[in-house]
Amino acid sequence: MLVTLKEILGPASKNGFAVPAFNTSSNMILTGVIEACTEANAPVIIAIHPDELSFVGDSFIAAVREEAHKAPVPVCIHLDHGGSFAQVMRAIKDGYTSVMIDSSLASFDENIAITRKVVEAAHDAGVSVEAELGTIGATGNGGEAGTDNIIYTVPSDAVTFVEKTGIDALAVAIGTAHGLYPKNKKPQLRLDLLKEIRSLVDVPLVLHGGSDNPDEEIAEAVRLGIAKVNISSDIKSAFYRKCREVLQDQTLREPNVIYPPCIKAMQEVVNHKLALFNAVGAAKYY
Repeated sequence: MLVTLKEILGPASKNGFAVPAFNTSSNMILTGVIEACTEANAPVIIAIHPDELSFVGDSFIAAVREEAHKAPVPVCIHLDHGGSFAQVMRAIKDGYTSVMIDSSLASFDENIAITRKVVEAAHDAGVSVEAELGTIGATGNGGEAGTDNIIYTVPSDAVTFVEKTGIDALAVAIGTAHGLYPKNKKPQLRLDLLKEIRSLVDVPLVLHGGSDNPDEEIAEAVRLGIAKVNISSDIKSAFYRKCREVLQDQTLREPNVIYPPCIKAMQEVVNHKLALFNAVGAAKYY
């Protein structure tokens, strides 16, 4: 069932669960995610970053749309971290049902202006919009950019930003970073800040950099109002770790032999995240 971000996050906010947004850059990852979420009766967001889209190509979105239409659970196709109006327009033309415009490094007023322009164009096309206020950190080994110093979301700014842009979801900066954390760096979420933001704005809140964070912090963030959690590094790490193991046997060459155990290894992580986000069985709310 193909849906927009607004449609998939509404029930999450009302019923105390978070929808996972799994970054997807191959048919194998797509298959594994859709299969796992169907079995768990859980809604899912297929997130495809502009860099990932450059790799898989525009025709891949048609395949994702077909899988979404066939799936018995809600599926949203989301542009992750669109960095320009042109990237957003490409995604809408391709058939995404949701886009993120990330102008978080611009000034506050510029962020509002760019985001509002995207909202007007996307809403005219029936597409939802997510935007970011504050900045997500960088671990140095993620597939997406981040900043060395996290700029936390200011609650009062969040109120103004939501009111002036008309966005459907807000990505907040409360201490996460993209990628997997090195041993000398430990994530720590500002859950007090999240609680304050949640009390002031009524759009669904999004947590980026959801890989490699302590389970108890992520679970508490969901309880406090996070309705969407982005996961990329965790599932890809599991998939390709298993690939390296399988390919130790240098006689293997058929994809239908090599990839199934890799998909299964990734699905173990997907299933763990679904349970952590309280999303197992949540398709019943749609």
